[in-house]
Amino acid sequence: MKRVFIWVAHPKPGSLSEGIADAYQAGVEASGAQVRRMDLSEMTFTANFDGYREAPALEPDLLAWQEAMAWADHVMIVHPYWWGAMPTLAKAVLDRALTPGFAYKYHGKGMGWDKLLTGKTGDAIITSDTPPLIDTLIYRKPARRVIKNQVLGFCGIKSRKIVQFGSVKLADPKKIQRWIGAAHRMGASAAA
Repeated sequence: MKRVFIWVAHPKPGSLSEGIADAYQAGVEASGAQVRRMDLSEMTFTANFDGYREAPALEPDLLAWQEAMAWADHVMIVHPYWWGAMPTLAKAVLDRALTPGFAYKYHGKGMGWDKLLTGKTGDAIITSDTPPLIDTLIYRKPARRVIKNQVLGFCGIKSRKIVQFGSVKLADPKKIQRWIGAAHRMGASAAA
């Protein structure tokens, strides 16, 4: 049975990201997979971080996040697109919990590293006010590139689908329902 970890990386409860994650989770569960889920809005940890050498011990929610990442065969991250990236608190989870020895290990010399989360796959859904086409043509899709290459890929997680839904600001209820439907189908596909 496939194990799927869903992380809602939005700091506010009741967000569109949460609704999209609900649909994705329903798709996963309908396909018979096991699910663990964490919502950033319910996590407690310090975002203050000045590097790994003298990093503070991980709080229980960050340890639980790491445990869910280790447990999962497939990871789903859903987050809004604020100022070209994920929200600060979401980034803080990555800074604090994707630690050396857990997510990666640098080689003693040179630029090489071992990817310690290999064998997993991942999806991401990013919501934005910027229409995805404009984000692609003008900004070269920074949020999608970062989550695919510098987060999932850096740790060895193979990306399946990295999508951006937008413009949220201009979306009518029918368009939002299409996004919800797409998230449900992505979840069902991930669980297969």
